Amino acid sequence: MRTEVTSAAARVTLAGIGLVALGGALGSLARYGVSALIGETGGWPLGTLSVNLLGALLLGLLVEVLPGGGAGSRARLLLGTGILGGFTTYSLLATQLAEQILAGEAWLAGSYAAATLLGGFVASWAGVLLGGGWRRAQEARGARHVDASAGGGVGSRSDTDGGR
Repeated sequence: MRTEVTSAAARVTLAGIGLVALGGALGSLARYGVSALIGETGGWPLGTLSVNLLGALLLGLLVEVLPGGGAGSRARLLLGTGILGGFTTYSLLATQLAEQILAGEAWLAGSYAAATLLGGFVASWAGVLLGGGWRRAQEARGARHVDASAGGGVGSRSDTDGGR
């Protein structure tokens, strides 16, 4: 039995690159807008913290809601790798932490780093839970629809008990 291994480089397409580039541009513009709108409070870069936490939540949601193949893969490239990749920012986080440390604000830098990492984990986990719940609800709705259309007429079990 022969097993073919396809490298990630072999799956890269011009269309995929275009989706990531378009999404990255849109996500970066959104990050800039949100960061400028929210700004900084008491040395805390709340704009950066906000986009990173929101991005983690949305990415967790996205991986549960979108399928991995076909159109789902293209949507993941655009929305996940592109838009959310451009929206969230590790490089700005690292720069802000370095600036805080160099300014003698080690406590601020440590608390900001901890809030970003722990908050990002919690936000991502919440997104996965929300997305999984939504996906299961959609699957159950589809199963009830199939059950009703496969012989469940008026007065049948699927009609009288909501398909349960």
